[in-house]
Amino acid sequence: MSPLPLGPFAVHRDGTLDTREPDVRPAMRFHWRGRRCEAGFSPRGLQLSTIAARVPSTADRAVDRPRAFATLAEMRNALPEGWRLRLLPDHRIRIEAEAPFADPPTAVSLVSSMVRFALEIDPYLDRLALGGTADVGVAAMGASGT
Repeated sequence: MSPLPLGPFAVHRDGTLDTREPDVRPAMRFHWRGRRCEAGFSPRGLQLSTIAARVPSTADRAVDRPRAFATLAEMRNALPEGWRLRLLPDHRIRIEAEAPFADPPTAVSLVSSMVRFALEIDPYLDRLALGGTADVGVAAMGASGT
């Protein structure tokens, strides 16, 4: 039986994963609460990330900007160990985490890590929303999510 394709991966009968394109860094993309998330392999394990929100522009909601920046400063210290919060040049807020990964990697461990990340990020998405940030969900960006 040939491997089952799962995005950039090939899933073998025993559940182990291989990359289908060896020269490409494999990553699975998924949406959680309207946000595009990514799970990709790195030499240290699995890297998980999402664009969680953005700081509102002065043209749209200038009154919310100070509160949004204060929320970011507070959240940097509140994230779990190994998680990072980055403010990108376009004022989008990116949350990144690393997770250990099975050796050899399996489809079950990949999906489990993706679900765990989605559930663990939930309170931080709520905190950002209450802290004056703007939505960057798929609905806000259009159906393509770009």
